[in-house]
Amino acid sequence: MPQETALLATLDLCQAMQRTMRRSKGPSMKYRRLGNTGLRVSVIGVGTWQLGGEWGQRFTQQEVDQLLGRARELGANLIDTAECYGDHLAEALIGGAIYQQRDQWVVATKFGHQFYPEALRQSGRSPVALRTDHWTPTEVVAQLEASLRALRTDHVDLYQMHSGEAALLSRHDLWKTLNQQVAKGKVGHLGVSLGGGDVDQVRRAAEVGASVIQVGYNRLDRTAEQGVLAACLEQNLGVIVREPLANGYLSGKYRPGAWVTASDDWRSGHDPAEVQRKLELVQEIDRTEVPGGVAVAAWAIAWCLQHPAVSCVVAGCKSVQQLEANAAAADLDLVRGDHLRATAAP
Repeated sequence: MPQETALLATLDLCQAMQRTMRRSKGPSMKYRRLGNTGLRVSVIGVGTWQLGGEWGQRFTQQEVDQLLGRARELGANLIDTAECYGDHLAEALIGGAIYQQRDQWVVATKFGHQFYPEALRQSGRSPVALRTDHWTPTEVVAQLEASLRALRTDHVDLYQMHSGEAALLSRHDLWKTLNQQVAKGKVGHLGVSLGGGDVDQVRRAAEVGASVIQVGYNRLDRTAEQGVLAACLEQNLGVIVREPLANGYLSGKYRPGAWVTASDDWRSGHDPAEVQRKLELVQEIDRTEVPGGVAVAAWAIAWCLQHPAVSCVVAGCKSVQQLEANAAAADLDLVRGDHLRATAAP
């Protein structure tokens, strides 16, 4: 009996060591040039909308420390956040986690909105109901200063117009002020975060000094293929893809007949018929397009990265396990080493 106990203990130790070795190694991250910015970014970055409190979970500083610490171990070097993921809440959690390793990260945030935490108490509310627009130069500079304080840094690498109307690209006073922040060193590069159909905004981006486009794009929503991505290639604009998992539909977590029900998760307000349609489509995609043995989420992220315009995909995660599952996409064959923007690690 003592010998059996010793043998079992030895086996347990060996298995634990193997798990540790697998966890330490992780997938092989790849890197790409972000347009003409000179930045080299991991193909998989960290999206952080979930840190703002709208996705059915509240995060502690320790949890965010663990998430971002593991992300760096896996080779991720880009974090995308916003002024209105909470009222600078996500930025503050990020700042607390990375301020001592700030030079290891490409930090992207956004401007244009104010978030109202008290509205979170409303059940089934849409993200639009939680925010108001603020686009004057004075308001935007104030937002930038608040973001810098929250992030505990003296500059952001990318500052993006957050889902604004096309008319804002004609606000010369706004873009003059933003370019002044670049000249002061508080902003590295300007960008525009837009929808898949906003081709006109892409074509005007360079006129206002923007060099990066962030766009929603995934296997369920290919609108960006109708002009946005091609226009980015034509102008050598960097492309960051958001929502690669279609807000969870492509996560592999949900099946037809089951969806988010928590009242503090904004997705609980989705139309039930549309939810069912999307989940049935995902089930079909899983059956006909996803290779056997490959997780739907990793495949969906890699699917976005096969497009020649795309440098980086930002995927949200609520746990280290989800983070690791997202990062596994970098090892799939769809993420080619000879991609147009492929480069060495920074």
